[in-house]
Amino acid sequence: MTIKPLADRVLVSVLEEEQQTTGGIFIPDSAKEKPLRGKVVATGSGKFLENGTIKPTEVNTSEVVIFAKYAGTDIKTQEGTFKILNESDILAVIN
Repeated sequence: MTIKPLADRVLVSVLEEEQQTTGGIFIPDSAKEKPLRGKVVATGSGKFLENGTIKPTEVNTSEVVIFAKYAGTDIKTQEGTFKILNESDILAVIN
């Protein structure tokens, strides 16, 4: 299955958080926070501006990003867990 985001939306593969602390303690599922990081899989063409032009998305595929906690729509496929986000929900790019 191929998912192609539209306009200024971005498809992100969710990166799971660590299941063990640096001290070796395992974190149960009930205590885990929602993941906030992901790898960009695909981007839309960009945002349509009022003058009729398209502003391309600022993020590129393969970049690791941090996104807002409750942002986007969750999608689960055989390939994994994904989120479709508005580009404005992406807070930062991790180098």
